[in-house]
Amino acid sequence: MPQNFDADVAVIGYGPTGVVGALTLAQQGASVLALERDRDIYPRARAVTVNDWTMRIFQGLGIGARVERVIDPQRALRWVTYDGDEVMRIEHPPSTLGSGPRFYNIYQPTMESELRACAQDRGELISVRYGAEVTEIEQDDSGVTLITTDTATGEVTRYRTRYAIAADGGSSATRQRLGIPLLGDTGETTWVVIDCRVKRWWPDRDFLTFWTDKERPVVDIALSAGNHRWEIPLKPHETEADFPTAAEVWPLLKALGVSEDDVEIHQHAFYRHHVRMAETWRSGRVFLAGDAAHLMPPWAGAGMQTGMRDAHNLGWKLGRVLAGRLPESWLDTYEAERRPNAAFYTSLAVQLGRVIKQEISDDERAALSAPPPQGLCTPFEPPLIAPPVLEAGWLRGPLGDTSVVGRMVPQPVVGDTAGRMARLDEVLGDGFVLLGDDVDPSTLLSEEERRQWDALGARYRAVRPRSAYTEGPDELVDLESVLGPWLRRYGARAVAVRPDRFVAAADVSGLAVPA
Repeated sequence: MPQNFDADVAVIGYGPTGVVGALTLAQQGASVLALERDRDIYPRARAVTVNDWTMRIFQGLGIGARVERVIDPQRALRWVTYDGDEVMRIEHPPSTLGSGPRFYNIYQPTMESELRACAQDRGELISVRYGAEVTEIEQDDSGVTLITTDTATGEVTRYRTRYAIAADGGSSATRQRLGIPLLGDTGETTWVVIDCRVKRWWPDRDFLTFWTDKERPVVDIALSAGNHRWEIPLKPHETEADFPTAAEVWPLLKALGVSEDDVEIHQHAFYRHHVRMAETWRSGRVFLAGDAAHLMPPWAGAGMQTGMRDAHNLGWKLGRVLAGRLPESWLDTYEAERRPNAAFYTSLAVQLGRVIKQEISDDERAALSAPPPQGLCTPFEPPLIAPPVLEAGWLRGPLGDTSVVGRMVPQPVVGDTAGRMARLDEVLGDGFVLLGDDVDPSTLLSEEERRQWDALGARYRAVRPRSAYTEGPDELVDLESVLGPWLRRYGARAVAVRPDRFVAAADVSGLAVPA
């Protein structure tokens, strides 16, 4: 019996996670109904940074240039004591994933506004209901029914969609209605977040500085658009009531050497750190994403980014499922791939927090300053800035230091047979593609393997060195001599690259479509 759906997917919550999910689904031709309780963007800055992985997602969605206009490059990270001793520094080498730096500083309300503006340009596929609070959600074998109440008028509306994504934050009412437990702990310490407008430059303002101290560790970070933030823990005898206005907050900044000549306090708020993750990220046709699925401390700058990566991973798969280009079983790979990555960044944030709060042992402190490991196939980079690697999911072949499988392919400038030059992703476009190091990758496939990749709409591109002639219309030229050496490092002549630019398989371990 035919059913009437208001959209293919309901997105509950329209913060950065929800917007990226909507954009990714729309890119695949899926219609989206976004339901957002609040009528305006939350005015307080929460997230402070995005990196080149996230920017590559924006690039793939066609919004990278617009977002880059409202964010600033980040110089480096450092951990210092109040005595001026530098405990650790992480410099940012040039990105291998795109054209910009590895990290950017953001001012979340401004960036979020730009993301929504980008989505508004896809109005034919993305419909947003502001002031619509989801009060009921039910599902059956064919779809999801949502009941909303208008927060201003009280009007009740019923919607019907094929799937739903709950991106409604750490206190997700959707997660609670689905009966999914949120496991983990919440820290006892209350932190005050102080957002300021910059009035003048001061030395090394563009460092992301962590002031390490057992009693009063501080996060000190330049935000974009002329903003700056400090995050300071309250002492056991202090409470939120002790800091009702900026006048009571100022002594905290003055203790750091910050004066009214430097900044103007814009706003301040209080929060506690969470280390929590939902027991499952899926209930039937409803998926959890972002803070609804996981909560982590801020030390790795990865909370918001992890949510946007969740939404992108789910979006490109669900969009293809809805279009009939992938089987529904693909949706099982969402949590399998994203949960380990969220757990990785949560663990990393916890460990960096221990450094900031001076909770590490002498042995751990010595390890921080030890020379990097030698003799690795993959050159060592600190985990916080290293290119991403999938730990599980839709992959074929071994994982680890010597394997290319699960790694994100670099994105140098390449040429095509007509002499045009562009970043790799601009040339590849959306979809599955097999790349060969000076070889047509289709010639390395069996008939059955070719049939399987063809069924996914895969394309086949030989990557020629810049010193060679191209031999066919779909070939690429490795102008910066990046792709060929990268493949040869892992002993691979050809790799299968997913739409999210992770390597799914390589000839060295078998190019058959992953099961």
